[in-house]
Amino acid sequence: MQGSLSTTQDQINWVLTSYIVAAAIMTSPLGWLATRVGRKKLFIVCTAGFTFASMLCGVAQSIEQMVAFRLLQGVFGAALVPLSQAVMLDAYPPARRGAAMAIWGMGVMLGPIMGPTLGGWLTEYYSWRWVFFVNLPFGILTVVGLSAFMSESPTRRDVPFSWFGFLSLSLGIGALQMMLDRGQDLGWFGSGEVVVEAILSIVGFYFFIVDSATSKRPFIAVRIFRDWNFSVALVFMFIIGIILLATMALVTPFIQNLLGYPVLASGYLLGTRGVGTFFAMMLVGRLLGKYDARILIFIGLVLSTASLWVMVGWTTDTSASTIAIYSVVQGVGLGFVFVPLNTVAFATLPSALRTEGAALWTLIRNIGSSVGISIVIAQLTNMVTTFHSQLVEHVTPFSDALKLPDAAALSTGTLGGLAQLDGIVTQQAAIIAYSNDFLLMMFVSLSAFPLLALIRGAKSAPAPSGHSAAAAME
Repeated sequence: MQGSLSTTQDQINWVLTSYIVAAAIMTSPLGWLATRVGRKKLFIVCTAGFTFASMLCGVAQSIEQMVAFRLLQGVFGAALVPLSQAVMLDAYPPARRGAAMAIWGMGVMLGPIMGPTLGGWLTEYYSWRWVFFVNLPFGILTVVGLSAFMSESPTRRDVPFSWFGFLSLSLGIGALQMMLDRGQDLGWFGSGEVVVEAILSIVGFYFFIVDSATSKRPFIAVRIFRDWNFSVALVFMFIIGIILLATMALVTPFIQNLLGYPVLASGYLLGTRGVGTFFAMMLVGRLLGKYDARILIFIGLVLSTASLWVMVGWTTDTSASTIAIYSVVQGVGLGFVFVPLNTVAFATLPSALRTEGAALWTLIRNIGSSVGISIVIAQLTNMVTTFHSQLVEHVTPFSDALKLPDAAALSTGTLGGLAQLDGIVTQQAAIIAYSNDFLLMMFVSLSAFPLLALIRGAKSAPAPSGHSAAAAME
């Protein structure tokens, strides 16, 4: 895309940034929009708009057009996951929500995991434009299916909208996403832009919190956080969001840059995690009705943490089969966490708050993913530099390793020898840096275990009220 549109690296980054920022901002008002116009109308409009914006992205002829169309795609795409989750929760009785959540979760989890594989294949054999064009048939089928089979939800015209809360939250989310997305390229807080974005984010979230605590009609209903399991699950999902994409952001360059796998082969190898997730979700949907959700989440965390511990020891000698096996293990672990956690979060949440809760759920997961990616990439870059400087101190003409017969070509007296030595040192520094990043992700995974003790079981959870109680009785 960068070559086709004749852009710089900084300019092409706005293609990703524009979508992320737009989607993050537009996730927050979904509860109000769904109540005001109805879920069905909103779902159809957003699906059609997302498909149309995808086609515009595919035919974009300049970077300005691409950024504008991606912004539009983010505006419409923000609603798709939360609305589908809210509709699915209302469509099934409580006893069957675990199995339904498993099927729904396959799409949510497999999309980000399998996307790089499909995108790499389309780009390799066709063009990057087909990454956008491929959305057209699915978009049309979805609109037709929604129009024919989905029933409209009740609407209310008297629902208030807090512009101050929306604008302050949008400022906080937008500035935070900008800071996380551009911080690494601009040198973080050494850049004036990043400092301004950090200040704006703090100011935005501060005014939003103050408005929520003092306003009689806050933008996000404070009563949604009175559901204990939902509030705990939000923190849990933030941690899972970090692990979900941050680990992928580490494994991808590890496979391509250190192991030298081509893009397409890397995509297939990365897709093995999706295979594990797929089968785990098929299994966990059946197990939810028989076992406590906390037990299944515990199993998932153990598998995820164990796979990250093994990844700490990955080197350039690590085989493709080893990567595939532990990617599957990690996928199984994430599948065992994701479905029960979703079920626990929405089990006792009133139906009137489900759309707003689903939007908040998606927003927290996306913020967690953005934070995780920014942290691991920044730490990776900094640690490669640090470890390189430390290792170089031990590379001298008097080093015993350079006196071995096999090291004859690594002479410090020739430019070729110095270049080879620098390449080896850089490679070893990168291996150590990746190990430390995987170790960090393992500790992030470990930090989720105490939250299991805070989740209330079915017997101790508060009884459903309002619409939820009526649905349970049905």
